[in-house]
Amino acid sequence: MDSYAKAKIFYISIGFWLISGVESYSSWASNVLTVQAGGSVTIPCHYDKKYTQQKKYWFSEIDKSNTYTNTTEENLSVIDHPDQSLFTVTMRNLQNKHSGHYFCVVETGEYPPINITYEPQIKIQSAPDVSVVSSSVSGHEGGDISVQCFYSSGYKNKTKQWCRYKDQSCYTVGRTDTSQNSSVQISDDGRRSFTVLMTGLRLTDSGWYFCSAGEALNPVHLTVIEGRVSTDISIENDKWRFCLSEAFSTSD
Repeated sequence: MDSYAKAKIFYISIGFWLISGVESYSSWASNVLTVQAGGSVTIPCHYDKKYTQQKKYWFSEIDKSNTYTNTTEENLSVIDHPDQSLFTVTMRNLQNKHSGHYFCVVETGEYPPINITYEPQIKIQSAPDVSVVSSSVSGHEGGDISVQCFYSSGYKNKTKQWCRYKDQSCYTVGRTDTSQNSSVQISDDGRRSFTVLMTGLRLTDSGWYFCSAGEALNPVHLTVIEGRVSTDISIENDKWRFCLSEAFSTSD
């Protein structure tokens, strides 16, 4: 049986299992991932750690095709990260024809046999409804990071959020302090952007997040580097002050 025939069977089975109890991710089903034409995007597909050894793939509703993990093609990479209980899908050189619905799928090896962990809708636009300057940011443990999220004029009055994919926790405009994670502060300029400030970073804050305005979103990956940045800054500042004092004393 060729891959296209298998894909058709899978697509039919999705309809069947949705009716008869397939495990399906639905919390953010209405969200739309907006990407600029010609650009790229990386999407995280989280799964339960009990499925670490199971087969996983990315299914396209557009051409009814599936791509298993650890596959790298010219414009598509699907890579499993079992240590993080997720696989990532990177799509490059996106065009209008790529707009549509996709599925992150795990073959459970049990009943039900199909676990749809995420159902992103991708929309290709000349000017994305929501975008970020960089889809990857990093900061030191104990330090802070800032992410600026841009939105189109039509989303001026929509709810702005910063959400974590893994546990589906979201923060809205204002300040939120938690005992498990860093403090999060979101400020909206009321025109075309809002800024997310995370302070007191912890190693556990590392992971995938997204900026959203209404139903439109854009993913961002955060890496927290071990070691507190404040000590390093203090040492560098002391060195700088010493050099300045030496320079002034010499000039005198």
